[in-house]
Amino acid sequence: MMSPFQNPFMLGFDDLEDLLFRVSKGADSFPPYNVEQIDEDLLRMSLAVAGYSEDDLDVCQENNQLVIRGHQEHDESRRFLHRGIAARNFIKSFILADGMKIESAHLDNGLLIIDLKRPKVEKLIRQIPIQTSTNKPKILTHKKKK
Repeated sequence: MMSPFQNPFMLGFDDLEDLLFRVSKGADSFPPYNVEQIDEDLLRMSLAVAGYSEDDLDVCQENNQLVIRGHQEHDESRRFLHRGIAARNFIKSFILADGMKIESAHLDNGLLIIDLKRPKVEKLIRQIPIQTSTNKPKILTHKKKK
């Protein structure tokens, strides 16, 4: 079966299929999250991180990825009869479109809220001159010195 990215009309998308494979492979459901569109240019991501403090969380942009890390130290002195609130390390990464910027991140009532600004898309229209045999550019050749 032919991948949609092998279609001859999809020029320059060679790495996209590999990127989609990596994202789907690492699609862990923890921590659960929502993504909302606040307005035309602003997205808000909310991650449920109950039990994590500001010092337990790290939010950074690595090239075109938003990477969120959570880490908690296990307190051996505590003895749980039931542990339903997750206390584990995690790494959650999201691929960002070109130009996406992380505006802010804050922790509020067990939610890590990250605002992302989407760049305005500008139409690019550029006229490409068509060359003929009479107006083609000259090819420069270099002569070897003896």
